[in-house]
Amino acid sequence: MSILHILHLVGSAENEFYGDLSCLYGKDCIEATANPSHYRFSIAYVTPDRLWRFPASLRKEDINTATPLSLSQAIQWITEQNIDLVLPQMFCVAGMTHYRALFDLLNIPYLGNTAELMGLTANKAQAKAIVCSMGVKVPYGELLRQGETPNLRPPIVIKPANSDNSLGVTLVKTMEEYDAGLEKAFQYADQVLVEEYIELGREVRCGTIVKDGELISLPLEEYAVNKENNPIRNYEDKLKKDDAGELTYAAKDKKKAWIVDSNDPVTRWVQEIAKQCHQALGCRHYSLFDFRIDPQGQPWFLEAGLYCSFSPKSVIPMMAEAKGISLDELLEIVIKEAIN
Repeated sequence: MSILHILHLVGSAENEFYGDLSCLYGKDCIEATANPSHYRFSIAYVTPDRLWRFPASLRKEDINTATPLSLSQAIQWITEQNIDLVLPQMFCVAGMTHYRALFDLLNIPYLGNTAELMGLTANKAQAKAIVCSMGVKVPYGELLRQGETPNLRPPIVIKPANSDNSLGVTLVKTMEEYDAGLEKAFQYADQVLVEEYIELGREVRCGTIVKDGELISLPLEEYAVNKENNPIRNYEDKLKKDDAGELTYAAKDKKKAWIVDSNDPVTRWVQEIAKQCHQALGCRHYSLFDFRIDPQGQPWFLEAGLYCSFSPKSVIPMMAEAKGISLDELLEIVIKEAIN
């Protein structure tokens, strides 16, 4: 078997937060999947000034000492390296769209969903509209711009239309809280989604992978939410800063998140809906969707998260491991799909 040259696309073209998040997952992925007999890794690191660096590692000292290059210089470097595959690790909207599209132009395959689909699902309202057209239940919502007046009355959830990790999300219980919730959400996006609040029963995620053209359902992951003091997931439930001020994971212990028993009645129902969503959106390689389960047991689609860093702490690898698929095997499955 020939050794594949994989380029890890890391960083952010928008801000330091997404750069740190990308670096967090990228480091773990590179460390966990290093296999000199199968892969050779290079790193492309993009900064908010849109310059490129090709550091030896993702240690800060290596990133800081790497030579900054313009886009044209970076393209020349990439085309000279005989890259076989790209593993996208960027979480900002530009990283998930424009930078993936660049590799389409360079005719270099990449793991994960297309730039067009990432752009579509980055807008939560668009993703909801598509899966709703296939009969999947979604919370009723309104998409607003600055100055527009919502019609929905509380309780409602306000969220930026195109941000992740619950940044800017607020549960509004009274009319008096409305303006503050809108103001917070508009700090993160030009458009804001105001949705009806689905009464809490449970909140789960469902992943699907493609193997030899067949959709394979993964076990569900459930999150610790409760009606009393944590009815929706917040930023603090997902990410945090460690004692050294570095970004790290907050939802990777069994108190905040856990794998649902495969015999749980909700599992098969959600898995089938996730497959519907995967096909409706035209996903490839893998997909990941969030669902709210109401007190009657009905799943409601919340949003799509169509990326995977292949870090051991990324959601899809954790789900795959629970199904008996190791990280190495998962990576091989997705690489095969991408090459084919």
